[in-house]
Amino acid sequence: MHVSNHLLVDTLSGKPTNRTPVWLMRQAGRVLPEYRKVRETAGSFKTMVTRPELACEVTLQPVDILGVDAAIIFSDILVVPEAMGLRYEMEENKGPVFPHTVRSANDLAKLHVASADQLHYVMEAIRLARRELNGRVPLIGFAGAPWTIFAYMIEGTGSKTFSRARKMLYNEPHLAHQLLDMITQSTINYLNGQVAAGAEVIQLFDSWAGILGPDQYHAFSLPYIHKICREIAPVPTIVFAKGAFFARRELNNLPCDGIGLDWTMDSRESRRIIPDKVLQGNLDPCALYASAGDIRRETTRMLDAFGPERYIANLGHGLYPDTEVDSVKCFVDTVKSYREKVPRE
Repeated sequence: MHVSNHLLVDTLSGKPTNRTPVWLMRQAGRVLPEYRKVRETAGSFKTMVTRPELACEVTLQPVDILGVDAAIIFSDILVVPEAMGLRYEMEENKGPVFPHTVRSANDLAKLHVASADQLHYVMEAIRLARRELNGRVPLIGFAGAPWTIFAYMIEGTGSKTFSRARKMLYNEPHLAHQLLDMITQSTINYLNGQVAAGAEVIQLFDSWAGILGPDQYHAFSLPYIHKICREIAPVPTIVFAKGAFFARRELNNLPCDGIGLDWTMDSRESRRIIPDKVLQGNLDPCALYASAGDIRRETTRMLDAFGPERYIANLGHGLYPDTEVDSVKCFVDTVKSYREKVPRE
């Protein structure tokens, strides 16, 4: 299938482009009234995730409404532990909750390595989205990094500290590595299934990277991310490790194409520390609460700092649900109207 807008893939592949590509994390979400309408009709978040036609519909909305340069399949990182045998629920105003958690070897014995077939609804949503996009923009698939998935499976819900999950790293490191191995292989199976279904770019989200210290991150997260990047199908891959400013040199050595930065990571410093990757990010999502003039100014400042080459414009985290749609459009339009790149010879 011919893709008419291939800015994202070309940038990740090191090819010259005439402008910076832009997309947003959580672009298919509560910021859009059209999304909220589908969510109300569906009745629950998990219904949207597991019904391919609904997931496809909200995947396409940001392309049509915001004009972004890529779609990202609507799903949730916690479909992987559910496929492994650990069910989760999505509670209003609280987020994900696991009725059962992993605290012992007996708990671990009840789980299994998930196959892509167990997540057939995601694959079908990808196939539908590729068909409906009809080559307008590339489609991004994604998964959570093993440490982030592990943290939820041990803790049972979101947490400011994930102290139970971190406790296991100290008290039962062997058990922790066993679970991380299972999550890693499940994720490889899942992402390879996404690529086979039509995902053209993959992003790995290590959302809770920043709650680990450097030694623990190097032991319990980076090796598993490295294995995933090495063993998934050869499509452009981005790793977003929120808060892992201390691991940027190591992130530069991953077998991936791009590194996402959160808003606490200085762009010029990061360019020096991560010279071998395409960088992605990293406007503070709260900047979109500002006036249109301020949004344009902050976005332009970000673009100037990163430079025109080997860069993807995005936020430093996902869109916040109470952000005004016009503010998001202002960000996207500012990137798209930024001065043209000079093609490399």
